[in-house]
Formats: sequence, C-alpha cells, structure tokens
Amino acid sequence: MKIGVVCYPTYGGSGVVATELGKALAQRGHQIHFITYNRPIRLSLFSENIFFHQVQTKDYPLFEFIPYESALASTMVDVARYHNLDLFHVHYAIPHASVAYLAKQILKEYDLDVPVITTLHGTDITLVGKNQSYEPVVSFSVDQSEGVTAVSNFLKEATYENFSVRNDIKVIYNFIDESRFQRTNKDHFRKMVTPQNEKILIHTSNFRKVKRVLDVMKIFEIVRKEVPSKLLMVGDGPDRSKAEEYCRERGFCSDVSFLGSQNSVEEIYSIGDLFLLPSASESFGLAALEAMACKVPVIASNTGGLPELVLDGSTGFTSDVGKVEKMAADAIHILEDDKRWKEFSDNAYAHSQNFSLKTIVPQYEKFYEEVIGTLSSVS
Repeated sequence: MKIGVVCYPTYGGSGVVATELGKALAQRGHQIHFITYNRPIRLSLFSENIFFHQVQTKDYPLFEFIPYESALASTMVDVARYHNLDLFHVHYAIPHASVAYLAKQILKEYDLDVPVITTLHGTDITLVGKNQSYEPVVSFSVDQSEGVTAVSNFLKEATYENFSVRNDIKVIYNFIDESRFQRTNKDHFRKMVTPQNEKILIHTSNFRKVKRVLDVMKIFEIVRKEVPSKLLMVGDGPDRSKAEEYCRERGFCSDVSFLGSQNSVEEIYSIGDLFLLPSASESFGLAALEAMACKVPVIASNTGGLPELVLDGSTGFTSDVGKVEKMAADAIHILEDDKRWKEFSDNAYAHSQNFSLKTIVPQYEKFYEEVIGTLSSVS
C-alpha cells in the first residue's frame, strides 16, 4: 500500500507512534509518505520506502497566524495525486482530521477517492478537543473519516462521552519496537550516574502541568530518605523550572539530573530501577511501556488508560492522582528488596511484549485493508 502519514514531528506520543508505525510499515514493504512541517524527530532511518514531504508555509503581514491548515491540505492533495496514495492515516484529530476531510473533497475534483483513517491519541480528545471552539469540527471530521482508531479503551469511551461521534472506533494499542526497547548492559553509564550504586528512578515527559512533575519530585524526596537513590528527569517543558526550584529549595538537587530531551531513551531505561508517571491524565502511557520493555517497573496514577498498561501489584503499582505518599511507599516496597524488584521487573517485561511491534502493526495493516476494501465495494 501507498500510505500518507500526517502527524506532528515532535517528541509527543502521537508523533512518536506515527513515526514508528510508518517505519515499521515501510520495513514490511509499504510505501510511506510522511507529510508534516518538519522531519519527524524519530525519522532517522533511510529506506527506499520512506518519503518526507515538508509542508511549506508563508508568513504574510496580513495573517496574524500562519494558515498552516491550508498549506497542509494543499500538500496532502499534491502527494496523493502524484504518488498515487491508497489512503491517508492522520494522527491526532486537531487539526489533521478536518484538514484530511478538506483534502479528500479537493481530490474528488480529480476523480480520486482517498480514504482517511484518524487515530485519536489523547489530549486531542481529553483536553484540547473538549474546548467548545473545537468540538463541532472534531466531531464532524472524525465522523467523516472512513476509519477511526483510539490507543486505549479509555480513550474510545471518552470520545463517545465528550463528542457527538457516531463512527465506530477500533482500539489499537500503542506499541514498542522490541528490537530497540530492551534492557542492555550499560554498567559504565550506571556507574557514572550512581558511583555508590544507588537506585535509579526515571521520569520522562514533556513537563506539562498534566504530567505533575512536582509529584515526581515529592515522591523521590520521600524515597531517597529510605533508599539511597538518584532521579533522572528526561524531557523538557513549561514545568521544568518548577521542578528545579523545588529540589533546590529542599536541598536534594545533587541527586537529580535534568537531562533534557533525548533520542536514545532506551539507553537511559537500561540503567533504571523504577519509572515514575503520576500524571493527572494519560490516554495510554507510551513512556511507561518503553520503560517496561527495558525491565523497569512502573509507579503510576490509575487515571485514563494507565490501568490497561500498568498492572497493579504485578508490573508496578497504581494509585489515585496526587497520592504521593502511597506512590512513594509503593516505590520503596519494590526497591528495598532485590528479589522483589526482579519479580516486578520480569513481570513488566513480559507484559510489555503484548504491545510489541510484531503484534500491533499487523492490526493496522488489517484495518487499512478493511477500510480500502469497504470503499472499493461501495464504489
């Protein structure tokens, strides 16, 4: 198949999943055309089946905001026409689903009928999309897609609850490339971080309010008093300065490393003992899955789709949002006993394999075929 992939090119979960899916599909023989404003962060692979089409925009004095949607729709039309696309797969509803609808209508003028599959990733439904100024457009454009997927059962139900969507939504979970995300020997790296063989706790996110990075700091503050440990904060965002200020004021910043955004996060997970994800909302929790694949147990909130991934008492523990004392106690429970930690570690790895690339990608292929087949039979 020839597939146009529309996504955000950033470190966010939707862009990561879109890029990794495209790469996996290319390796399976499909022709993948990425359409976005910058080369996706994780698109470092050269392949004869991968193409990147940059959306070009112009900043005219008349425009207070650059009309990216119009430029994106035009690029999608151009790519579909001249590369004979079989379908568009757009990731994150806003604005990609509505832009795809516009591109599809324009293509009909050229006697081309290119179906659209929209994948809902999370905040496009649970946060941004709930804004009343977006809701009618999101509901309409999602309903006009020939296929719709969501990354968790939670997100599927949240979509029906908050939007006037009548379209069927198929749950296809996020996934990891098991050949990349696996625990490897990084003892030299670990000794640099923990010269006294302390335990290593990790948090990875975009440091937005919803990630509750101050809860991460509070959990670690309690844990370090009981278990000698270090904290690695991976990522960047608006709440990073608050986290840095907190540990400075409390006097434990020497045990915290802010690493910024990183591409090779699997190397960091390979030295980890525990992953912290106390988010206020997570539609799935891709970072937690990547950590689990590297045999790192997870302490998480029980919100959104996280209970579908983190099995309480088996691959880690889940707690109500904001319960930092319980999360810290659960972390200590895992870390204080090496035998207990290994049991959680093995369970985390075993469960992560249910979300492997080789398991999930064929589900997308089958869905593509169903959507194209349905369109062909109608035509």
